[in-house]
Amino acid sequence: MTTGKNYIGQTLKASGNSTYKTVNPKLNIENPTPFFDATEAEVNEAVNLAWDAFRTYRKVSGEKRAAFLNAIADEILALDTTLIDMYMSESGLPEGRAVGERGRTIFQLQSFAALIENEIWRDNIFDAAEPDRKPLPKADLRKTSIPLGPVVVLGASNFPLAFSTAGGDTASALAAGCPVIVKSHPMHSGTGELVANAVIKAAKDTGMPNGVFSNLNGKSVEVGSALVKHSKVKAVGFTGSVGGGRALFNLAAEREEPIPVFAEMGSINPVIITPQALEKRSEALASQYAGSITLGTGQFCTNPGLLLTIASEKTEQFVNDLADKTVAIEAQCMLHPNIKAGFLENGAKVSSQNGAETVAKIESDVAPNYAPSQIVSVSGKDFLENPKIQQEVFGPFSLVVKAKDEVELINIINGLEGQLTGTIIAEEDEYAQLHDIVDALEDRVGRLIFNGVPTGVEVCPSMQHGGPYPASTDSRFTAVGTNSIKRWVRPISYQSFPKELLPEAIK
Repeated sequence: MTTGKNYIGQTLKASGNSTYKTVNPKLNIENPTPFFDATEAEVNEAVNLAWDAFRTYRKVSGEKRAAFLNAIADEILALDTTLIDMYMSESGLPEGRAVGERGRTIFQLQSFAALIENEIWRDNIFDAAEPDRKPLPKADLRKTSIPLGPVVVLGASNFPLAFSTAGGDTASALAAGCPVIVKSHPMHSGTGELVANAVIKAAKDTGMPNGVFSNLNGKSVEVGSALVKHSKVKAVGFTGSVGGGRALFNLAAEREEPIPVFAEMGSINPVIITPQALEKRSEALASQYAGSITLGTGQFCTNPGLLLTIASEKTEQFVNDLADKTVAIEAQCMLHPNIKAGFLENGAKVSSQNGAETVAKIESDVAPNYAPSQIVSVSGKDFLENPKIQQEVFGPFSLVVKAKDEVELINIINGLEGQLTGTIIAEEDEYAQLHDIVDALEDRVGRLIFNGVPTGVEVCPSMQHGGPYPASTDSRFTAVGTNSIKRWVRPISYQSFPKELLPEAIK
C-alpha cells in the first residue's frame, strides 16, 4: 500500500527523464498537472510490497475483504464532483457518462463484496474418505481455489473508471485475495490518482496489509513492461488494443516462469440482419443501429462495426437509410488526439480496400478531436477475398457486407476473427432457418445477442465478456461480472490433511 505519493517518481531508467500531461480533448489543450514516469526502483518497491502483502492478504477473511471493497466504493462516491470534473477534463466524455460509469464502478465493487462474504464462489468440492473401500481405500480429498499472487492491472483508455484503477479487474483481483499494482492509463492519470487515493484510504481504514494496492504512472510502455516481467507478479489484466494485449502476452510467455495475461482486446461485433427483418422493420433498425454505432463516439469494445446482410433492393435501401441516419447525428468528441488519429487512419484503410464504397461520411469540418462518422459497404465476395477489411475502426464507423446468399453469409461468419459479441436480427417465423447461423456464430463469439444491440454490457454472473482470439487471450474467462474472479485463482486439492492445517474455506 502506498502512503501518499502513489509511486509517482522521477523516471524509469529505460525511458530517460520524462514528464507528461493529460489532454482535455474538448478544448484541445493540455491539462495543467505534470506527471512523472515511475522509476525502476518504484516498480520494484511496489511489487515487493505487494508480494509481502500477499502472505497476509491471501488469508484475510472474505468478510473483511468485502468490507475493504465496500469502503473503496464509499470513498469513490465521497470524491463527488472533484472526480467527475477530473474525468470530464481528461476524457471529453459528458457528465452523464461520468456519473453513470462511476455508478457502474461502485456497483462492481459492491457486487464482488457480496460474492465473497461466503466461500461458495471458490467451488469447493469434498470427497469423503472410504478407508474400507475395496480393492483400494479412498483418501479424504478436498478441492478449493486459492489466489495466484500479485496482479498487474493496466487501465483502459475508453473507461477511465469502470475498466481502470478500481475497475472490474482490480475489484475482482482484490476480491480473490490478490494484491493489485495498477499501471494507470496516461490519458487519465489525474482520474487514476484520485481513485487510487480512495483505494489507499479504504485499505488503511479497514486494516488491510501495506502493499495491497499501488498505483504507478507512466506515459511510456516501459513501466507496464517492467511490471509484467517482474518475477513476483503472477497475473496481468488488460483492456485495450490487440497490439498492446499481444505484446503483454508475449512478454509474460517469455518469462522464466510464464504467467497468465487476461487481455480483452479487439472486436468488430458482427450483426446479422435477415431479409425478413429488413422487410418488416428496416427504418426502425436503421435508427437503432445509427444510435448504437455512434453511442459514446463509437468508443466501446462492443461497438457494432460489421453488419452482415443478404444483397437485395431492400438491403440497399436499408444501407442508405442507416448511413443517412448515422451521419445526421452530431459529431462527438473522442477520448484523445491519438484516438482520433487512429480512427481516421484505420477508417481510411478499410474504405480504400478493393470493392469498398463509402456510403456516407460527415464531410463538414468538425472540431479537432471530434469524429466524422462513416458507413462503408462491400460485397460478400470482396470481403471474403480480403482479410484486411476486417480491420477494427475504433470509433463511429461500421462496414456493411452484402452477401449474395445464405451460403456466402455462413462462409463470411466462419472466416471472421474471434469476437466479443455476435448479434442476430430476425423474425419469429425465421427461427427454424437460423440454426446454421447460430452454430457458425457460436464458434466465433463470446456472447450471442438476439434482436438487440451489442453496446451495453451487464455486470452480472451470467455475463460473458471475452471470446476467441483476438477478442481475448483466453476465451474461457470473462472480464465482466462476478465470474471474472476466476481469472485470479487456481485450483488446489488437499489429500488426507489434518483439519488444523486446512484453509478456512474447506475446514
